[in-house]
Amino acid sequence: MTAVRSFAAALALLLLLPLQASAAETWQASREFQIDAAQMPGRPAGAVVARYRLLDQLGKPAGPLVERPIANLFDRFQVPSAPGAYKLEAWTVDDSGAELSRASASLRFDDVPPPAPGAGAPTRWLRGEEVARLDLAAPTEALPLSGLRGYAISLDREDGEHPCAGPPLCTPAETDVAAALADEPVTLGTLPEGTNFARVVAVSGAGVSSPVRSATFRVDGTDPRLSVTGIPTGWSDRPVSVRAHATDFLSGMAAAGPTGPITALSVDGGAPTTSAGDAAAAWVSGSGVHAIDALARDAAGNVGGELAGSGSAATVRIDEDPPHVAFAASQDPVEPERIEARVADSLSGPSPTSGSISLRLAGTRARFEALPTRVAAGRLVARWDSDAYPPGKYEFLATGFDAAGNAALGTDRERGGRMVLVNPLKTPVSLRSKLSRGRLSGRLRRLDGGGVAGQRVLVVETFAVGAAPERRTTFLETDAKGAFSLRLQPGPSRDVVASFAGTPTLTGSSGPSACFGVPTGLRFRASAAAATVGGRPVVFSGTVGARGAREAVGGLPVELQFRYPGAGWRGFRTVEADRRGRFRYAYRFSDDDSRGVRFRFRAHVKGREGWPYEPGTSRPETVTGR
Repeated sequence: MTAVRSFAAALALLLLLPLQASAAETWQASREFQIDAAQMPGRPAGAVVARYRLLDQLGKPAGPLVERPIANLFDRFQVPSAPGAYKLEAWTVDDSGAELSRASASLRFDDVPPPAPGAGAPTRWLRGEEVARLDLAAPTEALPLSGLRGYAISLDREDGEHPCAGPPLCTPAETDVAAALADEPVTLGTLPEGTNFARVVAVSGAGVSSPVRSATFRVDGTDPRLSVTGIPTGWSDRPVSVRAHATDFLSGMAAAGPTGPITALSVDGGAPTTSAGDAAAAWVSGSGVHAIDALARDAAGNVGGELAGSGSAATVRIDEDPPHVAFAASQDPVEPERIEARVADSLSGPSPTSGSISLRLAGTRARFEALPTRVAAGRLVARWDSDAYPPGKYEFLATGFDAAGNAALGTDRERGGRMVLVNPLKTPVSLRSKLSRGRLSGRLRRLDGGGVAGQRVLVVETFAVGAAPERRTTFLETDAKGAFSLRLQPGPSRDVVASFAGTPTLTGSSGPSACFGVPTGLRFRASAAAATVGGRPVVFSGTVGARGAREAVGGLPVELQFRYPGAGWRGFRTVEADRRGRFRYAYRFSDDDSRGVRFRFRAHVKGREGWPYEPGTSRPETVTGR
């Protein structure tokens, strides 16, 4: 009885899970089956009860005989927990126990998951356009009673997802590959760039899934990036080593043998220099313009760059030959001191910035002296200040460069012959001048005696220390006879010199330096022409001229001097000028010997450090004692 109750209670138990299959020839993972009325004996006339008996796959009873009123037949039935292919028999009887109708149904229950399948992916990276194929392998362990329906597959970018929506069960629609097709690779199509995960489960005949197996697909659809280094910015005068470097952020450029990543360089479309990995190097030599092509293949097989293709990665320009340098065929008669050389180069062209012209005394081994040189449009142009060099023969040297840096020396003119000039190049002239009573005069003439008219003569006045300004310049023009003249303006003492700078065809010349000393200007007076001994004093006063002095005249010593008949000048008092140059002193006659004596008085300035005038003395004043 206990067993019967237990089985009757089991029959009455309803599962909370939805039913997965009808009582047909299919397997399901749920113990509760939906009973199809068409598979049951029905309700014939006279039937009182229905009797039910569950048999296992060997035909033995799997539970007690169960009766149900004919008005309340089973529409759901639950099998034991052990998986199996059960058979449910049902028949109806009347009041006497006679059988009226009979029917049966198969109830296939299997909730055991199958073993996990094998899932494999290529170990290499796939190119972006390459189709991904998943290698499936059927489980090697024993399958559950329901066998194997097939496999469910999903693709994602994260780890750990199940291919079915309601694991561990998978619907027939979620079973992507039939069990019979496990030996064939599964085509997944082209996958997104990066890492993709294929999730695979084996699905039993009852829809129960196995543990998840994953296969990793790595996809790289981007070509590697190439950079070429070692390319000169302009022309090179020697062979150049160039290097290509490739980078790839997915499959990478790590060397992996002849079929792995490579980097290659080609010069002028020739056979490439190929290296395994991310770098390749090649030498470029020979004068000319060379096309450099580069190529790289990453671990996925993507190829970037060109080798002898439509475009070059870089261009290398090499010029290993020096330029040609020669001086102008002759000197310009209007500008004989203009020294010019031409630089020619058929490949890289002349340098726009480098080059020089130098000279030395001919016939010596002295070092060449460089002249200030201007470089422009394939020419070297220098100005030789021949006036600054002694007479003699001078040879010239031109150093020219091409744009690649090759240098060449030139010592000959374009039409042949050494570049040698005889100094003086220009017509010699002389300048004579003299200074008299504040006037400077002079004459500019050729050495043959003829005057040089219409030329500018510079007169420079350099004032004594303490003067302001310190220097004054004046330009004069020579007359028809080459003469010039200048009246010097008032002011402090100074040195005066006249000079002629020369022209492109005339030498320069300077006259002698002349000193124009200017005495200190003084005004002096006495307050009376006669003085009484012991009476009122005589007041001596005056001013000191300070025109052109930088500092104020204040404090300048002024010596008062006197003399009488038969005696020389001697000082009797020193006073100081105020800031306006004024001075004053009262003198009282006290000696009786002064009566009747006619005295002369004056002021004298010796100067001081920084005073820009020569010593000066005033006109004397006469005072008679009485």
